[in-house]
Amino acid sequence: MRGPRRDDRVRINERIRVREVRVIDETGAQLGIMAPAQAVALAKSKGLDLVEVAATAVPPVCRITDYGKYQYNEQKKTRQARKHQKTIEVKEVKFRPKVDQHDYDFKKRNIQRFLHEGDKVKAVVFFRGREIAHPEIGRRILERLITEINDIAVAENIPRMEGNTMHTILSGRPGIKRVEKPEKPERPPRPEVDEDEGEEMTAEELQAEVAAAAAEVGQATEAAPPVVASEPPAAKPAE
Repeated sequence: MRGPRRDDRVRINERIRVREVRVIDETGAQLGIMAPAQAVALAKSKGLDLVEVAATAVPPVCRITDYGKYQYNEQKKTRQARKHQKTIEVKEVKFRPKVDQHDYDFKKRNIQRFLHEGDKVKAVVFFRGREIAHPEIGRRILERLITEINDIAVAENIPRMEGNTMHTILSGRPGIKRVEKPEKPERPPRPEVDEDEGEEMTAEELQAEVAAAAAEVGQATEAAPPVVASEPPAAKPAE
């Protein structure tokens, strides 16, 4: 992976190559405008670095500070900003041209919930077969939806046809009441499997088990008393 371009890096000490800079010391006091070489010498005399903190200013602003500590603080600020940054998802909700009232109301409530949670919604009408010959039905569904949730939603585009679908993108109005998304339940841990369970037997182990089973069958046969066939009763002599 390539590192950042040299122009994107923070310039420090001798890498600051401009005619003059505005210098702030480690306490935040303004030291005025001076040549970079003079500012670098001042910073090194204190065991610190000269760090360019505002390259686009005229003249550029530099601070006398510990560069390692400065980098750590900047990375910490970046992490905090990412932590508080909200990720917006686009939820897709599908309708059919022959959607019944119950299904329509259920999906509308889901759309309202998604908008209150801060996400956008892609409302889609999906056509099958000959239904595509009547796009006005899908347009009526989407226009009705936009009208009914107009108090909390803004349509980013008019309903438009793409292939066998018609869709519009809905986003929450400014000032809409936000609710926290429910946290996804954690999956229960998978049951531990005994190391011996499920292991395949080797050929030797299989032969040993077969031999043991055969021996047990043989012992049972020897221990069992012999079965003697009973003779049929003798016929009585005729009188």
